[in-house]
Amino acid sequence: MIPAAPLPRIDFNTRKALMFALTAERLSAFYEHGQWMTEGQGATLAGNWLSRSKLQLALSERRVLSDLSDQLARQLAETLSREAGLYASHEMMEALDPNYQSAFAHDMLDECERMLREAGVEED
Repeated sequence: MIPAAPLPRIDFNTRKALMFALTAERLSAFYEHGQWMTEGQGATLAGNWLSRSKLQLALSERRVLSDLSDQLARQLAETLSREAGLYASHEMMEALDPNYQSAFAHDMLDECERMLREAGVEED
């Protein structure tokens, strides 16, 4: 039997990008449908995205990213007016395209990095 090739490790920047994308999706869903994604839904969404890139992350780690993205999305929704929240959601969704440049999105990526470090997520 041939051993399976090890899955590529997911580096810190990929985790940060994944947390950012989950936050964007959470905000978008909240403003479009008026309800928050559950932690499990976020973890499943993260798993689906990773599998498309032939990457994998343990469920426990996906749940951490899901929880952190939920915290950030709710914090944004609580501190921004509805109009500003819609703008934030739109900017973050647009910034999922690497060709789209946004100062706000860069600030949110920095916040994702800060939260990941505070949560003890390892940098590879």
